[in-house]
Amino acid sequence: MTHVRRIPMAAPAAALTAAVLVGTLGPAAPASSAEQARPAAAERGSVRSIVVPGTDRAARELSARRTAPFSMVGLTWSDSHAQLGGTAQVRVRDRATGAWTAWRELELDVRTPETGPDSTDAGVRAGTQPLWTGPADGVQARVRGASGNASTLPRGLRVELVDPTAAPATTSGARTADPAKTALAAAAVTPAPQPTILPRSAWGANEALVKDPATYTKETKAVFVHHTAGTNTYTCADSPSIVNGIFLYHVQSQGWNDIGYQFLVDKCGTIFEGRAGGVDKPVLGAQTYGFNTDTTGVAVLGNYNDVTSTPEVLASVSAVAAWKLGLYGYDPSSTVVLTAAASNGKFTAGQQVTMNRISGHRDGYPTECPGNNLYADLPTIRTLAVQ
Repeated sequence: MTHVRRIPMAAPAAALTAAVLVGTLGPAAPASSAEQARPAAAERGSVRSIVVPGTDRAARELSARRTAPFSMVGLTWSDSHAQLGGTAQVRVRDRATGAWTAWRELELDVRTPETGPDSTDAGVRAGTQPLWTGPADGVQARVRGASGNASTLPRGLRVELVDPTAAPATTSGARTADPAKTALAAAAVTPAPQPTILPRSAWGANEALVKDPATYTKETKAVFVHHTAGTNTYTCADSPSIVNGIFLYHVQSQGWNDIGYQFLVDKCGTIFEGRAGGVDKPVLGAQTYGFNTDTTGVAVLGNYNDVTSTPEVLASVSAVAAWKLGLYGYDPSSTVVLTAAASNGKFTAGQQVTMNRISGHRDGYPTECPGNNLYADLPTIRTLAVQ
């Protein structure tokens, strides 16, 4: 039996979509006194929070203002179990040109995990997906409740500005599997080879921010494929900083213990280790609300409602899935019955659901993730995973 191997990483592709810029505003508000910085480490990035003023439960706005430099933005709120129920939009000031971008929607499908160290109410905040903006030094935000509902906006709204820095990605120190663990894979399925996975040090993880050790489940029964949404205009040289930015947002802005995804893949096919605990171990993640137990999440950087998957993406996602499922003797083309650990708007707690071993986020949760184009590629990914 042969197995798919990751296509060698291509040179960083040109940006897929140019950011739409509009004319500069008049004098922007100065950096707010409500802007609070929480440095992760001098060389590993920082997060700044700006309180969205007002008490209107139907519509709120953060006026345009200059800020300290950042490259990623998101919106969080106090109640870790509340959902926004409307829309959140931001635009930012390009640090190089001083021009303001068009308004961009923030994805709202993030949920506080139902179990594990990220599920505690102490300091945990709900929020949007973070949006990679590239170098920026100004922000404006507007948040609207659902039409016809005047009390939909949650309390404690904050705009989160993430300034990530990360070491260049290299294959030095790439993660390898524990041979003893690999030997435990069931003989019914020949284990696929482990693809090259860049370790957390390659994207500059500040391990001091991870307060609790990893939580482990029994096995990996299924793999959920995600997209991170946001922008597709990044270069692959930006990928380590994007991964670090997601980590800082999950940990410092939302109060999670660690980055939610176990693996992340960029459009050039580079695979990054996500949540700590061992790439070959069944680490409990925070990636598919209701189905985090005994599953792994692989997130592709970008918005796959807007672009199609590269061959490198398909090869890398299938390689990770084949390897992780093979460690436990599972055929990537088969199905599995999973039990919902929480009611999530699609399934009720305790409900048993038959899913593909390689499924999309939307198969377990009411969301557009992983985007229509990447979701349509899942049959191809399953086929590649068994070759």
